[in-house]
Amino acid sequence: MKFPGIYEELFYKALRIRLVEERIIELYPSDKIQSPVHLSIGQEAVAVGACQSLKQTDLLFCSYRSHAFYLAKGGHLREMFAELYGKATGCGHGKAGSMHLAAPEVGLMGSSAVVASTIPHAVGAALAAERLKKPQVIVAVFGDGATEEGAYHESLNFAALHKLPIVLLCENNGLAVHSKLEARQAYRITDQAKSYGLPVAYLADGHDVVKVHEVFSGIVGEVRRSRCPHFVEIRTCRYKEHVGPDEDSHAGYRSVEELQAWKSKDPLILNQELVAQYRPVILQEIDDAVEFAERSPWPERSELLSDVV
Repeated sequence: MKFPGIYEELFYKALRIRLVEERIIELYPSDKIQSPVHLSIGQEAVAVGACQSLKQTDLLFCSYRSHAFYLAKGGHLREMFAELYGKATGCGHGKAGSMHLAAPEVGLMGSSAVVASTIPHAVGAALAAERLKKPQVIVAVFGDGATEEGAYHESLNFAALHKLPIVLLCENNGLAVHSKLEARQAYRITDQAKSYGLPVAYLADGHDVVKVHEVFSGIVGEVRRSRCPHFVEIRTCRYKEHVGPDEDSHAGYRSVEELQAWKSKDPLILNQELVAQYRPVILQEIDDAVEFAERSPWPERSELLSDVV
């Protein structure tokens, strides 16, 4: 599809992610989806804006909230839905589920349910790129909760010490399940990253897909040139519960007003003209992907231990 400008292209990609996850919400009560889901509704602009400036050969490692990054990096929608259904045609042949999506053919190297666990993998890939003189940029995506883990600190230290071509992207929605940032951290995330000697950037407007793209593309360009690590924190907001398809303002850890403050700036809510323009073609693609998942075969019993190390 051709777009009149970068805003429309980024808007389309973000809307596609949201409509995909809204379809997941519709399907979830049927029990056809065979794994828990961590939705990125509200956070789409971070994934789209970040991935826009990445090449297919650039490698990305992310967390269990990975639908948005899988799609933004170029993962196939049919294979994603088939994976959610647990079907053999899924990107993980039905064994990965929502939390372990991967599409190495487009550079999404994996996601994991274990907090911070893909960050050292990304650093290892950056070390390989540096040693093998590959012109790649490696990206590690993680939430604010990951900054409390030991593997995170070891990874930042190693990346800075060895001057590796990696972007460390903190997708900060201010929550670790139900625990707010101020109840968990006595530090500022960017200040902590600076202590390792990393150049840092911070963007508060994580709803603005163009701003995310502009900030991230500048950082990626600098990493391509310098072959040295950079750190960026982008503030964002997840609209749904930590895991699952429902609203959760009734849980008492955040208010409706907090959510509304973000939604009042959300272009996917505000720009209904573009939504109406792009929605039909996206829904047609989603219908096709769901149909593909529905008619795909289940894995054979003989495949139970294949690809298991």
